[in-house]
Amino acid sequence: MKRGTPIICQALKCMLNRTNAAINTNMHPPVPYYCRRAGSSLPRAPNALGPVQPTAIVDSQEVKFTDGPFYEKHFDSREYLKAFAVDPSTRHGFLPFVLRHLHNTFSTGDLKGKKLIGLGSGPSIYIIISARKCFEEIVLSDFTTGNRREIEKWLKNDEGSFDWHPIIKFVCELEGKSRSPEEVEQKLRKIVQFLKCDVTLENPFQPEMMEPVDCITSSLCLEAACKDLETYRRAVGSIAALLKPGGTLMLTGILNQSYYFVGKQRFDCLVLTQSMVEETVKGQGFSIKLVDIQPATEEEKAGCDGDPFFYLVAQKTE
Repeated sequence: MKRGTPIICQALKCMLNRTNAAINTNMHPPVPYYCRRAGSSLPRAPNALGPVQPTAIVDSQEVKFTDGPFYEKHFDSREYLKAFAVDPSTRHGFLPFVLRHLHNTFSTGDLKGKKLIGLGSGPSIYIIISARKCFEEIVLSDFTTGNRREIEKWLKNDEGSFDWHPIIKFVCELEGKSRSPEEVEQKLRKIVQFLKCDVTLENPFQPEMMEPVDCITSSLCLEAACKDLETYRRAVGSIAALLKPGGTLMLTGILNQSYYFVGKQRFDCLVLTQSMVEETVKGQGFSIKLVDIQPATEEEKAGCDGDPFFYLVAQKTE
């Protein structure tokens, strides 16, 4: 037995080496939690024992979807504006894409009325610059205190308010420079008011009751506020209830997106395809008049996993 022992040990050692080599060859590298699409699963090594666990933790608690209270606590309005509201004449991407479409939509002369709502507008005013010539009143709205504070500072022209001049100038150039950026900004401050809203509620302006309006525009909001497709459908239905018959809806956003970053903070999104958006809008009593998409730039892809952008115009038929 003693003479055979070295042979047995050598055989066992050889088997262990082959097993370790196979595991090392087939083992997938770990995938960061923030890089996974919604609904995807982490890769698992063949013959590995147990699933790999995600490690992303926020405030020592796992967050399934970044909801309203999370935004209230973590969304940095000024950080968002610094990254997003950049002079559109210096780059391609989402902002010039949307500004050109909004200009084209409002410059036809067919779209006009008493009141327009910018639903879930965040700390931004870009969605209503071209609309100022078509409506007597404009309502901007958002959930978080920080976003509302940014707009209120701009409305009062307070010191330290965000400088929208480069973006307003871009729109003025689209319009043929018929008005100066200063005149446009002055007009906007006269007709804009700002309210709190929650797009996941049946009445987004609860407890205030809003009379049906002529036009609603919403950008980069619904996919960030709605945790699932049913919630998204209800939100579009609530928008329909705020519109007069024949009223116009304009939606802009990013398709196939499960997250985006503001600074180092990650926020979740409902992954939507073009067909999902169109079917939802049609299902809530709208007739789609225009849909356009544009690929995201490489720079924009660094801050989110969505692509492409979309712009949709629809009319309420019911």
